[in-house]
Amino acid sequence: MKPLPLPVRVAAGLAVTVVDRARHLPEKLAELPVTMVSQALQLSMRLQQQMTELAIKGDDVLSTLRPVEESPAWATFDEDTTINDASNGRNGTRSRFETTQLDDTEEPSHEPADPWAAEESVIQRELDNESDEPPSALPAYPDVTLPQLRARMRRLTVDELSELLDYERAHEDRPQFVGMLTRRIGTLRDQR
Repeated sequence: MKPLPLPVRVAAGLAVTVVDRARHLPEKLAELPVTMVSQALQLSMRLQQQMTELAIKGDDVLSTLRPVEESPAWATFDEDTTINDASNGRNGTRSRFETTQLDDTEEPSHEPADPWAAEESVIQRELDNESDEPPSALPAYPDVTLPQLRARMRRLTVDELSELLDYERAHEDRPQFVGMLTRRIGTLRDQR
């Protein structure tokens, strides 16, 4: 048998494909909205990525023309604390590392130079602190997280905050907690 001409075979294949696609059309119609939304989201994400790439390239070019300031005046962080003396060139802020240095009123700790004695001293302090009761202002204080403390601080007085600060320093002495309590006490004293 002689093969049929190519145009006839292509037409037959096309007809079968049209029938097959028409048979699956109801399934495709159900998927059509999802497909359209997906393609629209993909397009928007591609556009955002291209815009970001262009912005990065623009920043690279512009940074050669204009130096970037190290610490913007508007940038403040929880670890920073405001002080009255603005002579350090950073808008009167100190980092948490600078705030942990000894003030004039504090006495230096007399920790032993021997590491074994230092370890014994730490263990003894922990044993002494275990028997302490939590502060009456916030009995659940040992289990409070930083965001929970931040939310509850506004309703506490200076004396209650001082009690929490003393408890924190005597027990875990976490820099974030000590800093936040210290700043709140300072704020309340300034408002008086």
